[in-house]
Amino acid sequence: MNRKTLVLPAVAGLLAPVLAACGGSDSGDNSGEAIVVGTTDRFVESKAAPAPLDPAYAYDVGTWNILRQTVQTLMTTPRGGGEPQPEAAEKCGFTDAGNERYSCTLREGLEFSDGSPVTPQAVKFSVDRAIKIKADSGVAGLLSTVDQVETKGDREVIFHLNTADATFPYKLSTPVAGIVNPDKYEANKLRDGFGVDGSGAYRLETEVKDKRVVKAVFTKNPGYKGQLKVKNSEVELRPFETAEAMGKALTAGNIDLMTRTMSPEQIKDLAKKSDGDIDLVEMPGLEIRYLGFNTEAPTVKNKAVRQAIAQLVNRGQLAEEVYGSAAEPLYSMVPATITGHANSFFNKYGNPSRDKAAAILSRAGVTTPIKLTLHYTNDHYGPATKQEFETLQKQLNDSGLFDVSIKGEEWTTFVPNERKGKYDVYGMGWFPDFPDGDNFVAPFLDKDNFLKSPYVNSQIRSDLLPSTRREADRANAAEDLEEIQNIVADDVPLLPLWQGKQYIAVRDNITGAEWAIDPSSALQLWELGRGL
Repeated sequence: MNRKTLVLPAVAGLLAPVLAACGGSDSGDNSGEAIVVGTTDRFVESKAAPAPLDPAYAYDVGTWNILRQTVQTLMTTPRGGGEPQPEAAEKCGFTDAGNERYSCTLREGLEFSDGSPVTPQAVKFSVDRAIKIKADSGVAGLLSTVDQVETKGDREVIFHLNTADATFPYKLSTPVAGIVNPDKYEANKLRDGFGVDGSGAYRLETEVKDKRVVKAVFTKNPGYKGQLKVKNSEVELRPFETAEAMGKALTAGNIDLMTRTMSPEQIKDLAKKSDGDIDLVEMPGLEIRYLGFNTEAPTVKNKAVRQAIAQLVNRGQLAEEVYGSAAEPLYSMVPATITGHANSFFNKYGNPSRDKAAAILSRAGVTTPIKLTLHYTNDHYGPATKQEFETLQKQLNDSGLFDVSIKGEEWTTFVPNERKGKYDVYGMGWFPDFPDGDNFVAPFLDKDNFLKSPYVNSQIRSDLLPSTRREADRANAAEDLEEIQNIVADDVPLLPLWQGKQYIAVRDNITGAEWAIDPSSALQLWELGRGL
């Protein structure tokens, strides 16, 4: 078999997927044989996270990828990216000049998976519920501009906003705005466990062992009405403990496709192979990785300490040594290809410099070496995370200005500890809720941000963020987004590190893999089929 590189047309200004494969149509089929997808995402019920699949709680890429298949939203991001389009809605739009009143008309005949009707009241219930519960995951922050939800007649829902928000259609495409069955969810309480009742393209059944999902089965919902074209009858999502175990399962034919997160070594090996029945698909990505700082912690409360770290970190070395071609250095919280991207950190700090870092600390009267711990999660972002933090540790310690140790913990421990402010410095990844510059700054800097960060900048919160949201033409928001990032580069509550590409490895009898993940890392299982 000779492989070829297939470059698809660019969609909505985003880079197209690149398929190193033996080609094939995108037609798929609806045969009864389940397509099995491997992932290293883990789905765990715990005391800290008792409701992992409740749309009013879930706020990570893994759980959202389950909800996107099963819980319908009024709007959805189209194939390949671009502005949101109606999904459960027949039409949506702002009905005023100030972007403060947004109306949607539901499709006729929408039903939940149990056959009960989807009504405007169900939409209002779902959105009001997420806002009222205000889970500690921070996901309700996406609905912070909603003042009131009104229903009108049998099909219309009207959102009255407390301020102009041109990004609101994007927010209605995220799972927190997913429509849930009011008969299956309590208005004031999260739904424990792994049950999901929506009107999406699939129904969900999970196999659970020791409060962990070991298998999630998505069966085509015969009553689904929306714009998605479902090209299979069943998909099984199978979590793996390691990327290595997932790769062995693909080679053995036990799974058909593996997605996030593959190791850099797996990507490199698959890219080198010129034959065989496993293909590597490379896609553009909007994932970013960054360091977060608890700006009230004694070790990093002084801005000079954070600035010195920004001056020392060598992003180029970090990306090349740890991730190879799968990552690019990032000097902006807003990644490349998104309006508002600005290399603010490079503009302020330039190339890494020990002398400049020492001068920053000396002017502030900071005694060196500064002792601190960098925390990271060892089971959420892939097997290379430990090496990434070892590299950061060495870069800082080699300067003689820092005495850094590193500590990795499981995601289920890491997240609650970070939200409680137990870490002075920690590493996080961000997969955007929607592809807009607002979503790379507001979730970290606005009131009720999901990091629970104590950092407050009144200019950002009261002036710049509201200003960006007034701009229906998102290009006009670029200046304010750049100013936000200039402030962040000076105060350093966050330190961007790198931007990543996305990869899928797939057996060559599976079609549609090049569309199975969108630029925001959202799984689109309905695109997969069997065929040549």
